[in-house]
Amino acid sequence: MITTAHRLNSVAEYYFSSKLREVRQLIAQGKPIINMGIGSPDLAPDASVIQAIQRAMSEPSAHQYQSYQGLPELRIAMAQFYQKHFSVALNSDSEILPLMGSKEGIMHISMAFLNPGDQVLIPNPGYPTYASVTQLVGAEPIFYDLLPERNWQPDFEALEKLDSSKIKLIWISYPHMPTGTPADLDLLARWVALAKKHNALLVNDNPYSFVLNPRPTSLLQVQGAEGICLELNSLSKTFNMAGWRVGMVLGNADLIQAVLQVKSNFDSGMFYGVQKGAIAALNLDNTWFEEQDKIYQKRRALMLKIVEKLGCKTRADEVGLFIWAQLPDGVLDAEKFIDEILYSRHIFVAPGTVFGSNGQGYIRFSLCVDETKITEALSRFKEEL
Repeated sequence: MITTAHRLNSVAEYYFSSKLREVRQLIAQGKPIINMGIGSPDLAPDASVIQAIQRAMSEPSAHQYQSYQGLPELRIAMAQFYQKHFSVALNSDSEILPLMGSKEGIMHISMAFLNPGDQVLIPNPGYPTYASVTQLVGAEPIFYDLLPERNWQPDFEALEKLDSSKIKLIWISYPHMPTGTPADLDLLARWVALAKKHNALLVNDNPYSFVLNPRPTSLLQVQGAEGICLELNSLSKTFNMAGWRVGMVLGNADLIQAVLQVKSNFDSGMFYGVQKGAIAALNLDNTWFEEQDKIYQKRRALMLKIVEKLGCKTRADEVGLFIWAQLPDGVLDAEKFIDEILYSRHIFVAPGTVFGSNGQGYIRFSLCVDETKITEALSRFKEEL
């Protein structure tokens, strides 16, 4: 009998991987399921992006192995994007590494900097992959609380008192997922100061900056971030290119080199046509963001009517691609609540517990749903739950 590696004992199958099987089974049974749980943009990339990948197909090098560091012109486009939108100057040759989606970057960074027994500070609630990857490489996740009574902000005094002898890496994500909490530069500067105190690598996962967020920020804007900070970013949500798998990690050249040392052993470069499409996306002007926000604003307004029908509550300052909603008073079990909606109304939303214990009592709606589908979902609430 072939046994699995011990590391698999530390992680479970990703929630959405298993739950969506259940949803697909209901669809196969003829149930008219409306999926409001997944942050996979349903909108198309700009026409110029599609045209760029189509043109690339006839170029001589289109079907060959590509550089592990990506096309020079892709890295230049990424550098120009950061200069234009964040006023951050980066060396495209040494301080930017294209990734096949930022999710793989979480693994590459963890493998590059963590040893078994190292500790990693991880937000609760937060993206589940931070913890699972930490455990897969044999490090120890240390969860820091983000709580509603603090407006989902960290308790820096408590974090400063932690024993820093084993802390090697700190994960943050702003705008925060799943709560939609934005960050200003003062908040990011406090994180940089904490990372210096603990002599830890600070990584900001930043894929939601340009969705319903009037003030995009980057960790790399903070004075003193040089040498101890990395930032992950992605074209998935910003440019509706989730399935294309294009991301990037940015920061100090030595840190980027360490990530490349891992990455170069995992793939043989990003498909040429995808890179050409990514370049076209990164060169879009602000009209693109404005038009996307108009669509998401309409969807959010409609979705909030569903939130109201359910008796849930939200905050006015949420940004990003999701609505983070508190369950009605007296209702605590998020998973039971979403299953009742799934089986009675055939609507799937994500339970907050997917993102950590502090997500209990909350559910998350995705705005990646067409207005007609949201309207149809609303029609299913003629009778109160």
